Amino acid sequence: MRLEYHVMSSPVGLLFVAQGPRGLRHLEYMGRKSIKRMIAGHAAQYPTAEWTPSLLKLKSVIEQLEAYFVGSVSQFDVRLDLEGSPFQLAVWRSLLEIPFSETRSYGDIAKMVGQPRSARAGGLANNQNPVAIIVPCHRVIGANGALSGYGGGLPRKRWLLGHGARVQGWREPRWPGARELDSAAGDRPCCVWSFDHHALVVNTAAM
Repeated sequence: MRLEYHVMSSPVGLLFVAQGPRGLRHLEYMGRKSIKRMIAGHAAQYPTAEWTPSLLKLKSVIEQLEAYFVGSVSQFDVRLDLEGSPFQLAVWRSLLEIPFSETRSYGDIAKMVGQPRSARAGGLANNQNPVAIIVPCHRVIGANGALSGYGGGLPRKRWLLGHGARVQGWREPRWPGARELDSAAGDRPCCVWSFDHHALVVNTAAM
């Protein structure tokens, strides 16, 4: 398999973006890791992959992310090719249904996938989401409104939720715990999706 990648800067740090022949597979926070370490971290998943740097092939994704970070867009038109268990894919699909600048609890996600008693397992699947931001796992919070955990770290989660609220222009909190963000939620949808085999397809062009 050939995987194309690019590293972009953002308000939440360097982002490692990678896609395969069928669509986007990874959008990850690099932190202090080198590109070499990021690629090595996927060696078990892609033991024979050929990794190729390519801004050209990822230009559309990068431009949409840049527009998202400056607040000019709140929707993505990106084809995703995510691998996971049926439960993981169900959780990731449910994340795509959370409207821009809104939040859902882990319990809400469990109910959305038809397994209301699986909030803990849903939280684990949420944490294993391979495409941050576009598949908005940062919009899942604790039942009491606390930010709870986030694979990218709570400062990034706080920034992303606050960004959504700032874009909406809300000044008063709209969910429990939102006061720590100094802003709140709105009601525009993030995206629409369809499901094709093991690929999740985000397609917002029709909205």
